[in-house]
Amino acid sequence: MTHEEQALSSDSALRAEVLHRLAEDEYLAPLGLRVGVLNAIIHLCGSVPTLDLWRRAERIAGESLPGVRGVVNRIQAPGAPNPSRTIHLNLP
Repeated sequence: MTHEEQALSSDSALRAEVLHRLAEDEYLAPLGLRVGVLNAIIHLCGSVPTLDLWRRAERIAGESLPGVRGVVNRIQAPGAPNPSRTIHLNLP
């Protein structure tokens, strides 16, 4: 398997795990948030009704997942940064 194929496989696994974690959360599951992963950086999109849920989604996406290099939060919420994006990277 090439390095590119390994990265895609890892990104796919990370995306599946984040989607699973969001689906298990009783507050976030019904909101249909979108998740993308590229080079182990998680991208969150969609909208939530509160800033607390915005923070919750970001925390769940990046919390103790091995291999995550960062989270880009583009979820729209009242009081969220405008433009609706924060980037938290875990780069060495």
